[in-house]
Amino acid sequence: MVSGNAVDRDPRSLEGTGLSEAWVEDLVERTLAEDLAGGAVLPSAPDLAVALDVTSAATVPPAQYGTADLVARADGVVAGLPVAARVFTRLAPGATLTAGAADGDRVRRGDVLLTVRGPVRALLAAERSALNIASRASGIATATRAWVDAVEGTGAAVLDTRKTTPGLRPLEKYAVRCGGGSNKRMGLYDVAMVKDNHVAAAGSVAAAVAAVRERAPRVPVQVEADTPAQALEAVEAGADFLLLDNMAPAQLREVVALVGGRAELEATGGLTLAVARAVASTGVDFLSVGALTHSSPILDLALDLRG
Repeated sequence: MVSGNAVDRDPRSLEGTGLSEAWVEDLVERTLAEDLAGGAVLPSAPDLAVALDVTSAATVPPAQYGTADLVARADGVVAGLPVAARVFTRLAPGATLTAGAADGDRVRRGDVLLTVRGPVRALLAAERSALNIASRASGIATATRAWVDAVEGTGAAVLDTRKTTPGLRPLEKYAVRCGGGSNKRMGLYDVAMVKDNHVAAAGSVAAAVAAVRERAPRVPVQVEADTPAQALEAVEAGADFLLLDNMAPAQLREVVALVGGRAELEATGGLTLAVARAVASTGVDFLSVGALTHSSPILDLALDLRG
């Protein structure tokens, strides 16, 4: 049974997703072009685009209409439904869509997430592209929710990283939010991350932080630290955030005490669900989990055409 948000809006609506119309349109176009035209520009006319699906064009009468359900084949958290809906309406502009779930909902195996009625040829031509998008996003949301549940009550939040699939960062980071996680930064432009190589190039942590402050005074500065001593050095250099890399819980507690709230603390490196709660309970503010976007398996979804 679907649990979560009430579904009372247009299933194609991007309101509240943070995804732009232009970006979603481009993603849908690229995804369909890859599947229907080998990456070539897709015909703008929906019927011409649908005709590129040789199997459906050969087996489905052009005037045949039908209804199909997007169904969960496993329990999880759903994400990406408005984008999947846009895939269907790109090939079947007059299709009727009815939402059975909303992004962020916990769903169970067998739940109907979206129902689409339109030309069967178009529904089948859109099927794989819509499923690829929603399955990928829902897999990330599902994995994120497991981490969020694991640290519930500790005060620590779960963050993603920049380890995303090229071209899919907005979707994947949106999926993290659907799972209850938070986005750390979208790219190299909105947070300055001073790592070992930057320190080596600048000469010291203090020099690296000062250089960033001079060039981009309004950009938050985070410094990577491998030891409590490096963490203290970074705070004294004026870092806003510390990335505590591969530290054991005892070291993390030591850093929490040394920093004393002067900077936000983010644990990362070697984190697993088995240790998530122990790490979160040390007093750090965040757990940074690259695996949310680089290693989450898909949530199995399917499109079932009604008989």
